[in-house]
Amino acid sequence: MQDILKINFPGKLVFGKGTLEQLPDEITGLSAGKVLIVTITPLLNQLKAVMAKLEEKGVKVTVNTNITNEPSFADVQQMLNEVKGFNPDIVVGIGGGSVLDVAKLIAALLDNEQELKDIVGIGFLKSRPKKLICLPATSGTGSEVSPNSILVDETDNQKKGFISPFLVPDIVYVDPLLTMSVPAAITAATGLDALTHCLEAYTNLFAHPLIDVYAFEGMRLIAAHIVTAVQNGSDEEARTQVAMGSLLGGFCLGPVNTAGVHALSYPLGSTFHLAHGLSNALLLPYIMEFNYVAAPKRYADVAIALGCEREADDIKTALKGIDKIRSLISACGIPARLRDVNIPKEAIPQMAIDAMKITRLLKNNPRPITEADAIDIYNAAY
Repeated sequence: MQDILKINFPGKLVFGKGTLEQLPDEITGLSAGKVLIVTITPLLNQLKAVMAKLEEKGVKVTVNTNITNEPSFADVQQMLNEVKGFNPDIVVGIGGGSVLDVAKLIAALLDNEQELKDIVGIGFLKSRPKKLICLPATSGTGSEVSPNSILVDETDNQKKGFISPFLVPDIVYVDPLLTMSVPAAITAATGLDALTHCLEAYTNLFAHPLIDVYAFEGMRLIAAHIVTAVQNGSDEEARTQVAMGSLLGGFCLGPVNTAGVHALSYPLGSTFHLAHGLSNALLLPYIMEFNYVAAPKRYADVAIALGCEREADDIKTALKGIDKIRSLISACGIPARLRDVNIPKEAIPQMAIDAMKITRLLKNNPRPITEADAIDIYNAAY
């Protein structure tokens, strides 16, 4: 369906174990006097050496660890107010998707006449005054290479997207060793989120041959290694392969993006504050069941990427893929039902209404989803 492909890649990408050590040289090479590091408290130990090196070289460093949950408009505004006076030359985000999403917006809004409210939606951000470097510490959102940031708007409790090529970082370091300390439950949820990025890009109405390459390989790598990464977090090989799969999923987000799974998972996050990856994992098999009849060949390919054998026809192969997703979710110890995470059944009609507002993702779904369909899918997942 897509005739025009548009990709904004980061200017520089460094992938590999131990590459975090190169960060101070990268920063001083940019002649930065002041650096803001947006991160989380559990990573501070791992970052000690980086900060010491920067300070040795005369770079002033401020660290902000305020982002602990899915961030809101207010969280970003508060951080902006706190760091305005410091006015860094470079913003570095080191953490999970929430931390990276916020770091991207801070870099865009410092020294910018535009305000947060001006840039909600697709393509409204006109520039990013500050240099931006991102390092993911989970293998999940792909935010480090995507043009997207997602925040909860506390005025109506809806998740809102900020999408702009200016939100793609200048420089990205993916060091799989940063993910080694991530607990099993978060490894599982974020890994399945990354798998969903790849799967939804591959089965998308606007799927593209160039992005298919990333999407297929991302599914293959994550499906083959996620269970090991969850069950044995110190396995460097599994962590590295899942990190690569997550990065490939991130490359799918700008040009093609996600679809029904993400649209229907948003209300679980904004209303019930469920982690984004967990919301996706809860809905993924049920939306695959809804979708595969509209794109059997694509869903058969998904099954092959997940490691299934080809069956007599596409439908049978596609169904094997759905079974495989269920077994991965189970092996990762993720809850299988909405009721297992205390979502009240009476919330379903309102969740369906809220999901219908996410038109920027629903339009990508291979089969149209109506409000009644959304209710059916939530009920199936209940």
